[in-house]
Amino acid sequence: MISSSEMTETTTAQAPETVTAVATETEMSRERDGEEEEKIRRQKKLEEALEAKSLRRIISAYLNYPEAAEEDLKKWERSYRKLSPAHKALVPHYALKFQRLRRCISTNSYFIFNMLQAFEPPIDLSQDLDGYEDSNLDCAPHEKYVLDERHDSSCQPALTNNSTHEEESKSLHDSELQKKDTNGPSPNNYSEDARNNDDRYDCDGGHLNHDHANASLSSHDWLDPSLQTHVPLVDVDKVRCIIRNIVRDWAAEGQRERDQCYKPILEELDSLFPDRQKQSTPPSCLVPGAGLGRLALEISCLGFISQGNEFSYYMMICSSFILNYAQVPNEWTIYPWIHSNCNSLSDNDQLRPVSIPDIHPASAGITEGFSMCGGDFVEVYNESCQAGMWDAVVTCFFIDTAHNIIEYIETISKILKDGGVWINLGPLLYHFADTYGHDNEMSIELSLEDVKRVASQYGFEIEKERTIETTYTTNPRSMMQNRYYTAFWTMRKKCAITT
Repeated sequence: MISSSEMTETTTAQAPETVTAVATETEMSRERDGEEEEKIRRQKKLEEALEAKSLRRIISAYLNYPEAAEEDLKKWERSYRKLSPAHKALVPHYALKFQRLRRCISTNSYFIFNMLQAFEPPIDLSQDLDGYEDSNLDCAPHEKYVLDERHDSSCQPALTNNSTHEEESKSLHDSELQKKDTNGPSPNNYSEDARNNDDRYDCDGGHLNHDHANASLSSHDWLDPSLQTHVPLVDVDKVRCIIRNIVRDWAAEGQRERDQCYKPILEELDSLFPDRQKQSTPPSCLVPGAGLGRLALEISCLGFISQGNEFSYYMMICSSFILNYAQVPNEWTIYPWIHSNCNSLSDNDQLRPVSIPDIHPASAGITEGFSMCGGDFVEVYNESCQAGMWDAVVTCFFIDTAHNIIEYIETISKILKDGGVWINLGPLLYHFADTYGHDNEMSIELSLEDVKRVASQYGFEIEKERTIETTYTTNPRSMMQNRYYTAFWTMRKKCAITT
């Protein structure tokens, strides 16, 4: 039996060892925490470097447009030169057509260069992957940063990285318009008859002109041709797709497609929220996959607090320029149909100019709070702060861009208020269905019936449903017209039952 005094001595004798053990455990815990923090820091730096690499590649794709277009033109010229003199005599206007094509390419290049001059990269483009590529971090560049084309021949491109920029989205209408001087290096070989307008308007710094302390290349050094990298031709094809998307969203010639796709959505929103003008706070509407921003802007003009969300830097660079820097309607001229000689009714049809934008965005009557948010839809809007925040979600040619469409549906249900509506128009041309060379690529390809069944499991009830026939970035004068029979629906999220 141990006396109380002996117990005290024993305890006193053991105390230093206990303290030492606790101290060692604390040090080990701090060391583990430090290692975890370092891993997270390196992971973040790697993702930033990957994003910078992807953005440099996209900018290079835009800068490579003139050279790639010239190469195509030279190929056509070589074919023409192989004709016999007798055959050449039957198409004597061809040499003149090649001259006209060069002027068209020059005008398109001039627009692209001015667009890039106005773009302020939201990240430091000088970052590289040195010191990261051999790491064991969980971010594999070939898996997370894949370039995608939407809707096959319509080629609406997407950069499928997983970076988010929601904290950087800015409102188009939250401040007065201010002139911004964008004088910079002049294009080397662009058309002299293209108008050289050096003054641009900037709204709140531009919805993509983010304030990053580490964006060290904002002086547009990245436009220096010596820093330009050559990219695969498929990347330049995405630039051509963007030019066609500009027609769809921002040209009078695209009005027919907008009437087919956007008008049913706008009419449905108008009928579902008839008293919105009387409310102290306008209803909120989110537009994932907003592309070049026209639909989100039209929704804002209806009296909604509208936010467009877009993942593709190809799209965001262009939408920022049109939304924030256009001074007047029809300010710019592009030639969207020059890149193919197939299915043309005439040379004049192929080489016809298109004026953009058909409206002045800042004077369109937008509702205060209109904004564009960059980033992956699921990552940006799966945050807890987004739950139950939106009165309406509008998806147009969007839900089939998912690796996992169920995750899209789940996110839409999560962010809608009880009683909120989901309006959708689009096909199910799953973008990753035919992805080759990526063994770990995921693509869940549900039928329309299964999509509706899954939606019902997330609390949606169908109120309206029909099929709408439409095209997508199609040349209205082409002999070939790809048409979609799209699913158009209005679903309402059921109110939670309280007990």
